[in-house]
Amino acid sequence: MMTATFHGQVIARAQQTIYLEGNHYFPPESVAPGVLAKSWLRTLCYWKGVARYHHVSAGGFHSSNAAWSYPLPSPLARKIKGHVAFDQGAGVIVSGDRP
Repeated sequence: MMTATFHGQVIARAQQTIYLEGNHYFPPESVAPGVLAKSWLRTLCYWKGVARYHHVSAGGFHSSNAAWSYPLPSPLARKIKGHVAFDQGAGVIVSGDRP
């Protein structure tokens, strides 16, 4: 079981995540409702495609661009389509048993 917490609040919990390049990608249904808000920020990964960022809010705390996903990843990264990764440097703690 993998868990993402933000200032002590569970914001995502999943039996299984996709571990890629040092990040756990959580299935979208495992993220708590109301935690993510769309950001205008986008980045391009040469092999995964365009990442869309999200602000994280929980328990009265907020962190800008602290999560990202690939809504339309390249064919090489299709397994992470729609999954959400969290920036652990932005106060999100991901813990649990690595798959």
